[in-house]
Amino acid sequence: MQFIALLQDNLALALIVFGVLGLCVGSFLNVVIHRLPLMMVREWRAECSAFLTHEADIPQAHSEPIAAIIANDAPMTLSTPASTCPNCHHGIRFYENIPLISWLILRGRCSGCKTPISIRYPIVELITAILSVLVIYHFGVTLAGVAALILVWGLVALTGIDFDTQLLPDKITFPLAGLGLLVNAKHIFVSPTDAIWGLVLGFLSLWVVVKIFYLLTKKHGMGQGDFKLLAVLGAWLGPMMLPLIILLSSFLGAIVGIILMKKEGMSRPFAFGPYIAIAGIIALLYGSDIISWYLGMYA
Repeated sequence: MQFIALLQDNLALALIVFGVLGLCVGSFLNVVIHRLPLMMVREWRAECSAFLTHEADIPQAHSEPIAAIIANDAPMTLSTPASTCPNCHHGIRFYENIPLISWLILRGRCSGCKTPISIRYPIVELITAILSVLVIYHFGVTLAGVAALILVWGLVALTGIDFDTQLLPDKITFPLAGLGLLVNAKHIFVSPTDAIWGLVLGFLSLWVVVKIFYLLTKKHGMGQGDFKLLAVLGAWLGPMMLPLIILLSSFLGAIVGIILMKKEGMSRPFAFGPYIAIAGIIALLYGSDIISWYLGMYA
């Protein structure tokens, strides 16, 4: 408690502490971004195998070889197996896994085979640290600050996963939505009623648009993960922030989409979740100021 009081009284120290914490969390988020989709694929394969095994119209001669193949999938969690170089399988030692510093000392290469290590790893660590500092600077070392950190860290993980796989895992969005309702039961960001309405309207606002789009074009324009992510932000920030989040995410997505279209054409799948997440972070930190500025233009 004394340390918490010290951080509350000393903003500079708090920013340093939470900046370092952000680097460490960013290192863990790199693991989540890489491994969680792989873990999900393994679960889906096992579930499909179990389902096919019990289907009467599928001969065992077909289902059993598939089950045997899937049974050989190596088990994976966020902690096991230990991290290794994908090229030479050199085990990553603890001093080679110091956030940001190890990448710089190793000059972005494996110490075993000298294969380049993706720059994304230090970037995720650095972005997480910067966002952690911004959150604490904005909210202070308070319950709101700690809650906002959890939301931002979750959004960073979702952003990385969606960029890689076009997936927004329920294993992250569902807990974040529930935590948003729980946090706002104490009126941390909005009232409990606003949190509930924010969740419902956040989901329905994109769901309705996509359903109308499908009726007109017979094409699916957006994944359900995007609905759930906007519902998460509604549960945390309330319904009044949803128009700002939708506007900002659409603006950011449109700019990036145009750039990708000119560079790569229409062949690449487009992940919209990251722009919802970025807009959500902006709304969390500066949404009230942006809305006040906008309304002040017409006062």
